[in-house]
Amino acid sequence: MRREFLKYLFEMPLLWLGIAVLAGLIFIGDTITDLEIAFAVLYVSVILLAVYSGRTGAIAMVGIACAVLTIVSYFLTRHGASQAGLINSALSLVAIGATTYLAIRIEMLDARARQAQSELARMSRLMIVGELGTSIAHEVSQPITAIAANGNAALRWLSATPPDNDEARRAIERIVTDAGRAGDVIGRVRGLVARSSPSRDTVDLVEAINDVLELVRSEIRRNQILLRTELAGDLPLVAGDRVQLQQVILNLVMNAIEALVEVDAETRELLVSAAADERKVTVSVRDTGSGMPAEMLDKTFEAFYTTKPKGMGMGLAISRSIIEAHGGTVYAAPNFPHGAVFGFTLPLGGKAKG
Repeated sequence: MRREFLKYLFEMPLLWLGIAVLAGLIFIGDTITDLEIAFAVLYVSVILLAVYSGRTGAIAMVGIACAVLTIVSYFLTRHGASQAGLINSALSLVAIGATTYLAIRIEMLDARARQAQSELARMSRLMIVGELGTSIAHEVSQPITAIAANGNAALRWLSATPPDNDEARRAIERIVTDAGRAGDVIGRVRGLVARSSPSRDTVDLVEAINDVLELVRSEIRRNQILLRTELAGDLPLVAGDRVQLQQVILNLVMNAIEALVEVDAETRELLVSAAADERKVTVSVRDTGSGMPAEMLDKTFEAFYTTKPKGMGMGLAISRSIIEAHGGTVYAAPNFPHGAVFGFTLPLGGKAKG
């Protein structure tokens, strides 16, 4: 219990300072006022403030502490009728207990909703990775083929008379490099489809974007798309879940690729950019596809709305929920002279929501 309390304390120090100060003021007020005044009912506000911690254990501890303070205050108060004070204290304890119970129940329901959203997001990632199956297989097969070729070359250099150790060493070094390339691809896929709870880390969006583009590189080449990137070198870190943000980027890029397939190969251009100002980071994916009317762009982030024949209409809706959970916003706009721009903004300063 002590370890859990210290964990909560260090995660949100300002929140717990506010809770402690407010509880202390209520305790003082409850102690110096007459017993006829049910001052302890104000502890309900302390419990509601504890809900912001997002932890059922923390809410329970605050509720218990408020109940203990109410009892202690009753025995310390010297003014007023003891019978009326006992009734008021009992009512306050009932209010504290009921509020604590309801707050814990609400937080548990919110946690289940977040878990369901996480599972839905993971299923969406699996569907996207399934669509990228051919591209990923190609990315992995290239280094594996190179490993086999370099392995045979190393054997030939070693079996020569006399053995050429220098050439064999260089071939083995190329094997190690290619094995690392294959491992990187597998690691990126594993990271995207892993079952994990949403986290709050500092995320390098430039690195996250580059990892996503590496996964779709073969898909871009296969469809003869000109890829350009404009990623600010001094882009600040943002607070959030790296895997979820990569899912949003991957979804936007895949949608852009599908839009570009419908136009002539000579005009297929894809621009991925990231920039920042004093308040936010903006990531955009711009394509030169056929685009869509403005009234359709307004609906693209709605659940079950899709322009694809076999689409489910959940990819962009999930992307919007992910970005909004990070305190940001999504947007869509026409591209000039043709195509569409999809992107999102995230606030600076670690304002991610749980």
